[in-house]
Parts: sequence; C-alpha cells; structure tokens
Amino acid sequence: MTLTYSEIMVRYGELSTKGKNRMRFINKLKNNIKDVLSIYPEVKVTFDRDRGHIYLNGTDYEPVAESLKQIFGIQAFSPVYKFEKDVEVLKKAVQDIMTGLYRDGLTFKVTAKRSDHDFVLDSRELNLTLGNAVFDVLPDIKAQMKGPDVNLKVEIRAEAAYISHEEIKGAGGLPVGTAGKGMLMLSGGIDSPVAGYLALKRGVDIEAVHFASPPYTSPGALKKAQDLTRKLTKFGGNIQFIEVPFTEIQETVKEKVPSGYLMTIQRRFMLRLTEAIAQRRKGLAIFNGEALGQVASQTLESMAAINDVTTMPILRPVVSMDKNEIIKIAQDIDTFDLSIMPFEDCCTIFAPPAPKTKPRIDKARYYEERLDVDALVQRALDGIEITEIKIGDTFLNQEKKVFAELL
Repeated sequence: MTLTYSEIMVRYGELSTKGKNRMRFINKLKNNIKDVLSIYPEVKVTFDRDRGHIYLNGTDYEPVAESLKQIFGIQAFSPVYKFEKDVEVLKKAVQDIMTGLYRDGLTFKVTAKRSDHDFVLDSRELNLTLGNAVFDVLPDIKAQMKGPDVNLKVEIRAEAAYISHEEIKGAGGLPVGTAGKGMLMLSGGIDSPVAGYLALKRGVDIEAVHFASPPYTSPGALKKAQDLTRKLTKFGGNIQFIEVPFTEIQETVKEKVPSGYLMTIQRRFMLRLTEAIAQRRKGLAIFNGEALGQVASQTLESMAAINDVTTMPILRPVVSMDKNEIIKIAQDIDTFDLSIMPFEDCCTIFAPPAPKTKPRIDKARYYEERLDVDALVQRALDGIEITEIKIGDTFLNQEKKVFAELL
C-alpha cells in the first residue's frame, strides 16, 4: 500500500490561554494560513475550536509543511493519512506505517479516539486490535505507554478514519494581527527586517514604511525593500508597503542645516512622517531596527533627540542585540543576503563625514526653525504610494529578467 498524506492537522499553542478572545485569535490564524498557502490553489483550510485542518487535495506535502513551519501562532502540526472506516483496512494501515518506521529498539503505542460512536469498535478495543496487528508483523517491537518513540494516533470521524504519528514543531508566537497594527521603518539594511520579524512574532500587523529619494536612490533600492517585505509575508500573510518620497526633505535639510546635524534632522522628519502615516492608518506604534550604540544615530542621546518629535511608542526589538545576533536571525529568516546587496538607501546618501553622536534637543529644534517643517511633511504625505506585497511576489528578479531579455 502506497501511503500519501491527505491533510495536516494544526495545533494552536499559546492561543489556548486566550480565554474569551480565543475564537478571534483562531480566526486570525486561519486567515493568515489561508494567505500564506494561497500559492497552493488545491489546498483547503478549515478550523474548529480545538485545531485546524489543511486538506492537501493532491498537493505535495513537503512544501506546504515548510510554509506552515514559518507561520506564527502554530504550536505544532501533524501530517495525517485518511482511510476507509474498516477494521481490516486500519489494521493493514498501521502495519504498513510501523513496518516503514521500524528499527531495533523502537517503542510504540496506539492512541485511538472515536468521535463516530456508531463505529464497530470503541476506543479501548481499537487500541487493542491495532496494537495486536502491529505485533503480528513486528513481533520484536516493544509497546510503551509513556514516552514511546512512535505514538500512532487513530481518529474515527463521521466521514473517514485518520492516522497520524508525527508531530512537527511550529513557529509558536501569536498570529499576526492579534496584537494591533504597527509601522515598521524599513530601510533595506540588515536590522529593520529582523525587527519586523520579531514584531510579527508577537502578533503585530506591520506595515512597511520605506523612504525613497530618487534620483539619489535607484529603482533597485526600492525593489530590494519590497523584496525584503515579501520575505516577511511568509510569517503571517500579505503586508502593505508604503513608499514615502523623501528627496525634497533631504535636499532642503542638506542646504540649510549644519553637517553634524544632518542625520538627526533627517531622522526627525522620518519619525514625523511615520507617525502621521500611523495616525492615518490606525497604527498604534512604530518599530525600527535600531540597536544601541551601533552607529551615530543609535546613542541614547541621539535617540532622545530624534524621539523628541513624537509621543507615539517607538519599539526597538533588536535594541540590546549584538550585530552578530542580528545577522544570525537575518540568516535564519532568509533576509541577510538580500539586505547586503549594494543599493544606496536614503540613510546612506548625503551621510555627513562626522555626524553628532550626542546631539542636543534644543539645537535640533533651533535648526528646524530654518525649515518649513509642516509644508515639507505635508508634501511628502501627499506623495506616498501604497502597494500590497503578497507571498508570491518578486521585484528584483523581475528587473533581472527584463534586463536579460534586452541583451
């Protein structure tokens, strides 16, 4: 008998602790799974209070399982075989499964559950009958009730019988979208995608805010940021990408502000804009990839001078990490190689040779008096463009294909 998985059963993890909000969390997880698995058109997703069912309908199990491993809110999942509700068929099934798994010293047990109470055997009788069937073909195998190597789980439902024996660890965390919405300041470097990943893990629905300064920044830099956003969609579904025109602000600041305060004033504008976007789009916090002490903008004095323009919470998930720790996470989530591609972003153009590492708030405010801050912010807000990034999208690769066709 050739065995093929028919469905994947999903367990919820932390969601079991959420009391009255439980069904809201479960529904959000279901929708996130549907978004992530939308690239597999034959796959169907259904959920009940205790677990989810992902029906493969002929789709290859392995890529679907790899996708599920990334989705926050899943504690564990199990691939499942579907069989006819016939005792002889089930006996042959457990014999084939255990013969395929057997090695010297392997222990097992059968755990049967009967939700169809019209079935000919009750749960205890099923345990005994199917366990004996395994002994018939593997007389040397050992049964072990506590902590066996293989726990054959058999479930008799109204429509069919199901058998599973493997439990695969999920990503844990909370379903994306259950902890409210936040704006992620996404530069295109190593740190900000990692910050976005850590926000997603705690259930935050992030929208990526990216500052573009054409012609100083290239279309490739924009596509790189969009591809980094796409890398994050596998953890919980589609993400809104918000492109903010930043050229006029950077040119004006460079012209009218002393070199040492260029970086400080530019970042104050970024924060003003991100806060305004958050207020428009019902965001509750701003996330960024700042790690304390890495560069001039990330001293406590600099953070204080930049934060001066907003009262919105600024959350820095990587603030206490070493660079190597951040790089390790970036490699694990497959954003590192993309992040180090050599495209200029608006944080590196016009970079002063000696930025102030301890800027003063009063001086930052003084230099901004030379600028029409409100008008600059408003014109940037009027020019924003919003794109929904989906799991199957590609951006830099499209550009490479077009270029190859022109050669």
